[in-house]
Amino acid sequence: MTETESNVYDVVVLGAGPVGENVADRTRAAGLTTAIVESELVGGECSYWACMPSKALLRPVIAHADARRTPGLRHLVEGPLDTAAVLAHRDDHTSRWKDDGQVQWLESVGVDLYRGHGRLDGPRRVTVEGPDGERRVLTARHAVAVCTGSRAVLPGLPGLDAVKPWTSREATSAKEAPGRLVVVGGGVVGAEMATAWQGLGSKVTLLVRGKGLLPRMEPFAGELVAEALTEAGADVRTGTSVESVTREDGTVVVVTDGGDRIEADEILFATGRAPRTDDIGLDTVGLEPGSWLPVEDSLQVPDVPWLYAVGDVNRRALLTHQGKYQARIAGAAIAARAAGTPPLTEPWGAHAATADHAAVPQVVFTDPEAASVGLSLAEAERAGHRVRAVDFDLGSVAGAGLYADGYKGRARMVVDLEREIVLGVTFVGPGVGELIHSATVAVVGEVPIGRLWHAVPSYPTISEVWLRLLEAFRDS
Repeated sequence: MTETESNVYDVVVLGAGPVGENVADRTRAAGLTTAIVESELVGGECSYWACMPSKALLRPVIAHADARRTPGLRHLVEGPLDTAAVLAHRDDHTSRWKDDGQVQWLESVGVDLYRGHGRLDGPRRVTVEGPDGERRVLTARHAVAVCTGSRAVLPGLPGLDAVKPWTSREATSAKEAPGRLVVVGGGVVGAEMATAWQGLGSKVTLLVRGKGLLPRMEPFAGELVAEALTEAGADVRTGTSVESVTREDGTVVVVTDGGDRIEADEILFATGRAPRTDDIGLDTVGLEPGSWLPVEDSLQVPDVPWLYAVGDVNRRALLTHQGKYQARIAGAAIAARAAGTPPLTEPWGAHAATADHAAVPQVVFTDPEAASVGLSLAEAERAGHRVRAVDFDLGSVAGAGLYADGYKGRARMVVDLEREIVLGVTFVGPGVGELIHSATVAVVGEVPIGRLWHAVPSYPTISEVWLRLLEAFRDS
């Protein structure tokens, strides 16, 4: 391999997913020269194998379910979805796994793209092994940002490689619906993909080792999603582990810890993520290869002042929107330090990713949707807050009854009794994903309960649940 180029930039970014793109955008906007390195497609996991394709698969499934709950439409949607049309819709939203448009965007903001595998090679130095076999060296005057994301982790079951199991990538990019699909894992990926493929014609068996689905949310979230999946025809089994998996004459055979034998056409393992840091040269700067990278609130790696770790790699919140938020913080911090200006480190300042600790929002696009922000009741209690949880049946809100016949849902607001502010909110029900930003504003803004009384929800919308929660808090 020959070295053909050596270039100097203010900032070098490893990884051109949404996080890396946003770091590059912010540093370029600050006038810093920036290079970005990508070994796969510009746009990253979110654009091609996660957020965009999964939601493109789920939206028709959820719309179909909503239509069946709507008078005047029910008789028009009794048949199955057109799976081929849904998959074509998914392909449109992934740009058919081509990144031309995203490359053009990088060019438009003045970021130089290097295709190939990037590795740290000592302080502020990155080598790129290109597809053409050439080795390029990039040197950063001010910062290197590691934005390489995470990958799916498969369990250590004997012979699993021969089974060719699905991970989230295969689940979101499959060319047809398997007749029978086993999904292992009850987190977000497992719940969403069980919803999608059951709705697209697969017979889904969902195996969950724990007590229920969506374990990081309030318990009722997983309960309502599991109930709906069961009603849709899925076989949901909790407290169940996989003992062995084989593929016999094309059929996947799963044996559970209870001795049950399940046959399927494909099996998806949605059982965790690991950082993509195993082969990026961390050892050349005194860090452990393959590790999650610790950061302080400006996303700077401790004791390595020129190195930033942004997005999944720091394990703060494995969510695209949270990674993009971190990217904006990191870009501003890099620009401030490059200008010789001390970063603003106080909470909620321009250079502090405070929301990572206090107000991480998430929507799970199942049917029903589950959305949360801030602390659950259990998390608030473990943190030592004196709190009260207020629950309300979303189905009794006027707007919910108009949204769908037989609307099922629930809301919870966790209130800090010392300061009378909202620490966390969870909504579960059809369409609640669009409610969560109001809760995020309340949590981030630490809006006093007394002030929230004057934020009047429009009638008749599902947002009226805010009034009902406040009334329940006042009267309890």
